[in-house]
Amino acid sequence: MRIAIVTDAWSPQVNGVVRTLQSVATELRAMGHDLCIVSPDRYASIPCPTYPEIRLALPAPGVVGRTLGAFLPDAVHIATEGPLGLLARRWCLTRGLPFTTAYHTQFPEYVAARIKAVSPEFVWRYVRWFHAPSAAILASTPSVAATLAAHGLPQSRHWGRGVDTGLFRAEGPRDAFLSGLPGPVQLYAGRVAVEKNIAAFLATRTAGTKVVVGDGPARAALAEHYPEVHFLGAKFGEDLAAIYRSADVFVFPSRTDTFGLVMIEALACGTPVAAYPVQGPIDVLSPEVGVMNAALDTAITDALMLDRETCATYGQGFSWRASAEQFLAALAPIPRDMKIAA
Repeated sequence: MRIAIVTDAWSPQVNGVVRTLQSVATELRAMGHDLCIVSPDRYASIPCPTYPEIRLALPAPGVVGRTLGAFLPDAVHIATEGPLGLLARRWCLTRGLPFTTAYHTQFPEYVAARIKAVSPEFVWRYVRWFHAPSAAILASTPSVAATLAAHGLPQSRHWGRGVDTGLFRAEGPRDAFLSGLPGPVQLYAGRVAVEKNIAAFLATRTAGTKVVVGDGPARAALAEHYPEVHFLGAKFGEDLAAIYRSADVFVFPSRTDTFGLVMIEALACGTPVAAYPVQGPIDVLSPEVGVMNAALDTAITDALMLDRETCATYGQGFSWRASAEQFLAALAPIPRDMKIAA
């Protein structure tokens, strides 16, 4: 197939949405599909208000539509609700072409966390308007699908996530710095931003050492407020895998993530997970590999008792190939006569 993927999230951004799209794109190309990625790196852009690491694309009028028309896609997938997603949505609707969308993040809660005057329900009006014409909304878990349905968007299709099992595995080198810290070593990895609720983890009282891997707008303030915590910045590849292996527990304090890709990466390296009993962890974790508790200290203490080999086996069960196949199955093919007319 010739598949157009339109996304406002792309390199050099570092987050789960970008990692998911890039991993699935790699699998799709390996399966023989031809992709056109319409992403912010193609155009001039400005920093997103309150989130400058995200660039909002400013393409010239008509350029996104011309790119899609020249590619002659067999299917169009709109991954995000930003400027590029809006332009692609309009291009499809004006031509009567089917398309799919995805709900990657709890967008209403993210906006409300950053802009206190905005209520989540107000943002849900935009989310409903954006996704309503979609032939299918790709959702990572049953909880996300239920949330969408409760807000008037019943047309979800399952699209799971995967792990690079060659990279994230229990066997391999450990991180020398983490290995030298007083245990138990409690790790968070991901964006350091207000919606990730990292302060809840850093405020826990479980004995040991806390480590934060990642970067983002909240890092400086958190580092100043919690000087005993080790902030290591962004890590990638084998360095990140070694850090996962060296932690005694992975702490996932977010209450707004729809999945939490970092949880299964940590599990694949043999590290158990502690989290709140909320959407994301509820769908991803089993009692053998993670502990969910409204008291995060209790979740951390109990997760330290879990078997690391069981965690690794569980994490290794997530496949990007399976994710790519689910993505393909959910696409809405453009009929041949409509494709020629486009």
